[in-house]
Amino acid sequence: MPGRLTFPAFCSFLLLWTFTIFHKALGHSAPHPGPHYLLPPIHEVIHSRRGATATLPCVLGAPPPSYKVRWSKVEPGELRETLILITNGLHARGYGPLGGRARMRRGHRLDASLVIAGVRLEDEGRYRCELINGIEDESVALTLRLEGVVFPYQPSRGRYQFNYYEAKQACEEQDGRLATYAQLYQAWTEGLDWCNAGWLLDGSVRYPVLTARTPCGGRGRPGIRSYGPRDWKRDHYDAFCFSSALAGHVFFVPGRLTLSEAHAACGRRGAVVAKVGHLYAAWKFSGLDQCDGGWLADGSVRFPITTPRPRCGGLPDPGVRSFGFPSPQQAAYGTYCYTQK
Repeated sequence: MPGRLTFPAFCSFLLLWTFTIFHKALGHSAPHPGPHYLLPPIHEVIHSRRGATATLPCVLGAPPPSYKVRWSKVEPGELRETLILITNGLHARGYGPLGGRARMRRGHRLDASLVIAGVRLEDEGRYRCELINGIEDESVALTLRLEGVVFPYQPSRGRYQFNYYEAKQACEEQDGRLATYAQLYQAWTEGLDWCNAGWLLDGSVRYPVLTARTPCGGRGRPGIRSYGPRDWKRDHYDAFCFSSALAGHVFFVPGRLTLSEAHAACGRRGAVVAKVGHLYAAWKFSGLDQCDGGWLADGSVRFPITTPRPRCGGLPDPGVRSFGFPSPQQAAYGTYCYTQK
C-alpha cells in the first residue's frame, strides 16, 4: 500500500539509527570541515597565587606541516590584545613586560603550553593561544585567576576622594591593584559587606551588600550594587583593591609609638612599616591574628582578627579592623612591619 513502511526499509532505518546512537555514545561527533589541531582545554580557568609559577595549557592534537603559535593577553573588553610570545615549535621569542617572564613548557613535541614565572597581580586575566598555519587559524582561550583578598580603601581625607586614576594609584601604593568585578563578587560570597561605593578595574563603581538595609541602598536583595557608568576624571569614590599572597611576612612590634617611631622600629629589624595590602594578605593567607592596633605605612592604624572575640573589636566576623587615621604624633600604638626575609 502506498505510504506504508516496508519491512526492509524499516530494517535499514533501524540500522542507521542504531549506528548513529552508538557513534555518539563513543564520543564521536560529525566530521568538521577543515583541520582542527588544537585540543580544547580540560580546565579553562587556571588558579595561582602571586609569586608562583603558572602553566597555561595549550596542546596540539597533531602538528600541521608548518605553523606558529602566538600567545597573547586579552585586555578587559577584548578591545586589544598584548602579544606575549611567538614560537614555531623550535624557537620562541618573548614580547613586552610579560614576555621576559614567559617561556614555552615543551613537555613533548605537541606541547605549546605557556609558563609564567613569578606571577604578578597584573597577570590575572584572559589569555589566548592561537595556532597560525596559513590555512585555517584557530585558538583556545584560558583564564588565569589569582587567589587573593579584596579590601575597601579610602584616604585619610575621608570617603569619596578618588577619581578612577587616583583610585588605581592608591591601590598600587598599598601593594594591590584595583579589583575586578569577579574578584569583588568572590569577596562578597566570602562575607564582604561594605556600604561605600568604590572604583573597580573596569571603571565601574559598585559596592557589596550582604545584609540589605535602609542606609545602604535600601532593603532590596543582597548582591553587588552598581552606580552605573561614571566619569573617570570628574566622579569621586573609594576604591576596592585586590592583593594576593606575600613573598615575605608581616609581624607586630608592640609599644606606644608615633608613626615616625614605628618606621624606626621596623627599620631596626631590617623591615619596613607594612602597607594595607600586606596586612590583608597576611590575615588572609597566613592567618595573622593580633588584637593590637598598629601603624601602617599610609598612617592608618589597623589590626587583623581571624578568631573573633568580645574584647577584640567586638564584631562577630573575622576581618581587618581599623582605628582610622590618628594623628601621626600620637604615641599610642605598636606597628606592623613587613620583610621579605
